[in-house]
Amino acid sequence: MDTEQRLQKVEELKQGLKSRQAMFTYVKSQSEAAVKASFIVAKEVAKSARPFTEGEFIKNCMLEVCDAVCPDKRQLFSNMSLSRNTVDECVDQLSTNIKEQLVRKGKDLIAYSLAVDESTDTFDIAQLSIFVRGVDSSLSITEEFLALRPMHGTTTGQDLYEEVSRCVNEMGLPWEKLVGLTTDGAPTMCGHRSGLVARMRERMWEENVTDELTAYHCIIHQESLCGKALKMEHVMSTIMRAVNIIRAKGFNHCQFKAFLGELDTEYGELPYHTEVLSQGKVLQRCFELREEICLFMESKGKDTTELRDETFLCEMAFLCDIASHLNVMNLQLQGLGRVISDMYSIQ
Repeated sequence: MDTEQRLQKVEELKQGLKSRQAMFTYVKSQSEAAVKASFIVAKEVAKSARPFTEGEFIKNCMLEVCDAVCPDKRQLFSNMSLSRNTVDECVDQLSTNIKEQLVRKGKDLIAYSLAVDESTDTFDIAQLSIFVRGVDSSLSITEEFLALRPMHGTTTGQDLYEEVSRCVNEMGLPWEKLVGLTTDGAPTMCGHRSGLVARMRERMWEENVTDELTAYHCIIHQESLCGKALKMEHVMSTIMRAVNIIRAKGFNHCQFKAFLGELDTEYGELPYHTEVLSQGKVLQRCFELREEICLFMESKGKDTTELRDETFLCEMAFLCDIASHLNVMNLQLQGLGRVISDMYSIQ
C-alpha cells in the first residue's frame, strides 16, 4: 500500500469515527432533552398541586398531539419518562436544589426578616408557614418560602419558637442578621413573656446580638380584622338565611336556577359563602339578584319583609361596597416584591 492509499484509508477511518461520535452526541442530546422535559413537566405538576400520576396522562396527551401535528417527532416524546415514581423523584430533586440555592443565598445576606403564620389544614393539623426575605450587599432582594412545618402537638409560643429556630439553623441563616419578624398578632406569636417574638429576642440575646428585633403585625391580617369590625353581622346573617333556603335543598336550588334562566338574568347561580369563597363576591351576587331572590322566596311562602326594607338594602349595599374594596386591596397586598411603604400607601 503506497502513501496515497494510506492517507486515503486514514481519512476514511477519521470520517467513520466522526460519524459514530456524531451519532452518540445526537443520542446523548436527545436523552438530555427528554430528561429536561421530564423535569419541566414535574415542576408544573407540583406547582399546580396535581397528583403525580398526572404525568402519564400528560404524556399520553402529548403523544396524541404529536401524532396529529408532527408524527416524525413521536420518538422524542416517547423518550420522556413521566411515571408516578419519576415525577416524584424529579420533584424531590427540584426541592433539594431550591433548598441548596437558598442556603447559598442565605450566606450572602446582610439582613433578613421572617414571616410566620400558623393555620389548620383540612385534617385539623396545625401547619406553620415560614417565609424569608433578605437583601445582600448588592441590594438584590431574596424572597422565598422557607418551610412548612406540621405541628402535631400543642402550638404554644415555645413550640413555635422551636420550629422556627430549627428552620433557621437548618438553612444556615445567621442570627445576627435577623432584623424583623412578622406574625398574625396572635397571643402565641406576640406574647410578651412566652410568645414567639419574646422567645426569638431571648435567643438573639443569647447569641450576643445587640440589634433589636423589630416585630410587625401582618398588614393583610390587619385588613381582615378591620373587615370584621364593621359590626354588620345582622346583614350577613339575613342574607345567609335566604341563601340557605335556596341552596340547602337540592330541589329548591334546581328550581331557583331554572327561575333565573326563565328571567334571563346575567347570573345563573347563587354561591354559598365560605371562608374560602370571598364574602364580597357573595354579597355582590346577592345584591344584584335581590329582586329575584325575593320573588323566589315569596313563591315558597317565605317572609321577605326584611329583604325589601330600604334601610336594610342601604346597609347591604354599603357592606357590599366595603367588602369588595377590601377584596381588591387584599389582592394588591399579595405577591412578591412588595415594599412595606407601597403596601401602606395602598391602604
